[in-house]
Amino acid sequence: MRIVFYSPYLPKHFGGGEKYLFDTALVYAQKHRVDIALPADCDQKDVDKIKKAYQKHLGVDLKALNFVISPFGAAKKKWQRLLWTMRYDVVYFVTDGSAFYSLARRNIMHIQVPLLLGRKSGWERVKFKRFKVINANSNFTKKTVEKYWDIKVNMVCQPGVEVGEFQLPPAATKEKIILNVGRFFDSLHTKNQDSLVEFWRELCQKHPEETKDWKLVLVGKVESEEYAARVAQLAAGASVEIYHEVSHEQLVEWYRRAAIYWHATGWRDQEWEHPERMEHFGISTVEAMAAGAVPIVVAKGGQKEILGQKLRECAWENKAECLRLTLQVMKNEKLRQQWSELASKRAANYDMKQFAKRCWQMLESKRI
Repeated sequence: MRIVFYSPYLPKHFGGGEKYLFDTALVYAQKHRVDIALPADCDQKDVDKIKKAYQKHLGVDLKALNFVISPFGAAKKKWQRLLWTMRYDVVYFVTDGSAFYSLARRNIMHIQVPLLLGRKSGWERVKFKRFKVINANSNFTKKTVEKYWDIKVNMVCQPGVEVGEFQLPPAATKEKIILNVGRFFDSLHTKNQDSLVEFWRELCQKHPEETKDWKLVLVGKVESEEYAARVAQLAAGASVEIYHEVSHEQLVEWYRRAAIYWHATGWRDQEWEHPERMEHFGISTVEAMAAGAVPIVVAKGGQKEILGQKLRECAWENKAECLRLTLQVMKNEKLRQQWSELASKRAANYDMKQFAKRCWQMLESKRI
C-alpha cells in the first residue's frame, strides 16, 4: 500500500507529537511505502534539511520515509488537495481540530491535542466521517474530545518508547539529580519550567541540608526566547543547570543519571476547564521511568494513566505536595529504590513492541 502522513505541525514543531507521528510512520514503512507530506510553502531544496533535523532530534534513521511537498497549506486550492489524496491507499492525518475531505481508500485521524472545540457543523461532520478510524494518544485526550467535539474516538494508541534504550547499564548508579525534559514555551501546555525553578528554590531554602548535594536539570529546545530567558534569570545563582541543545544520546544519559523526574504541565489549571493546558500523555515521563527515575508528576492529564495504580502515590496536586514527595524520596533511599523499580516495570507497558502492535491493529481494523 501507499500511505501518506500529514500534520499541520510539520515542519515547525519538534515535540512528542512529532515523535509519535514518525514512530507510527516507521512501523508502517516496514511493509508499505510511506510518504511524509510537507506543506506547499516548503521549498524543495529544504526537504533533506527538514528530514535531517527530525533524524537528529529523534535519534532515529528516517531513510525508510519519503518526505514530499504536498498541496496542503493556504496557497493551494481545495480541489488540488482532493485530487492529490486519490494517489494514496491510506491518509493518516494528525488533526489540529480541523478535517478535510479525502478520496483515499482508507483514512485515519490522530488526535494529539485535546483542544476545547465545539460540536461539528454539518459539512465538518461529513469531512470527519471520511476518517473511519479516529485515534487518540491517551484516554484523557479521548474523553475530552468525545465530550467537547461530539465525535466518537474509536481507538486509543498510546505512544511507544524504546524502553531498553533507557535502561541503566549493569552496575550503574543514580546521581542526585532532579530532571525535567520539555520544550521551553509559555503557551497552551507549557512545561512550566519557571514553576519548577521556583519549587526548587523554595525546597533548597527550607531544607538546605537535605538538598545541598542535589541539582535540578532542565533539558529542552527553545520555542520562546523570551520565556527561556525568564527561566534562566529565575535559575541564576541556584543549583540549576539548563541545556537547550543536546543530542539524543546525551538526553538518554541524563535520564539514566537522574534519580527523580519532575513534571508540572497544567498544575495551575483545572483539567476540564483547560484540558489543552494539560500534558496530553507524557512521553518524557515514560522515558524517565524506563531509566528508573522516580516520577514526581502532577496528577492531571495523561500523567495519571502513565503512573497506574502502584505509582499513584507519586502524583501531586499542588506545590506543597510536590515538595513533600520530593523531600521524602530524597531522604528515603529504600523508598526511592522501590519506586524506581516500579517505574521501570510500569514503563514496559509502553514499549515499542506494544506500540507497533496497536499501530497494526489501527491500520488493519475492519472499521477502516
